[in-house]
Amino acid sequence: MASPPPAVEVIRTVRLELVPLEVGHAEEMAAVLNDPALHAFTGGEPESPEELRARYVRWEAGAPDPGTAWCNWVIRAREEGRLVGTVQATVTGDVAEVAWVVGTAWQGRGYASEAARALVGWLRDRGRTVVAHVHPGHAASAAVARAAGLVPTAEVHDGEVRWESVAPA
Repeated sequence: MASPPPAVEVIRTVRLELVPLEVGHAEEMAAVLNDPALHAFTGGEPESPEELRARYVRWEAGAPDPGTAWCNWVIRAREEGRLVGTVQATVTGDVAEVAWVVGTAWQGRGYASEAARALVGWLRDRGRTVVAHVHPGHAASAAVARAAGLVPTAEVHDGEVRWESVAPA
């Protein structure tokens, strides 16, 4: 039997806080995510604060499928006191599919790896198998997946490699 959906809560690391996403984060996050280069592997383009606010309203309302939970956090760099990115998990049964993005200005500081490690650990502590899908050309995202304890599989979905958490020894 599948575990109940996890309740999104603040997750703290040495340098970061993963804070449950709220509609009120949209304006600051629109500035964090405004670089078109962030969409090189995922498609799309930066969203305005209004577009992001509308998306966050949908996310706060929850997944339309009662068997799926949308868990979304903003990443706050504690020393700077500002938002620098997001992490998310779509939880269906005992599987959580995760994703992350850190604004261009904060890349190269290890924030994505630190946030992804914290998220994967949090989900695994709640009995979830964790997966991510990473474009094979996106070396930085593959490094984040590896740092979070995920390993690549031979499975490819929509041109992206499936990465999975490994069972603890």
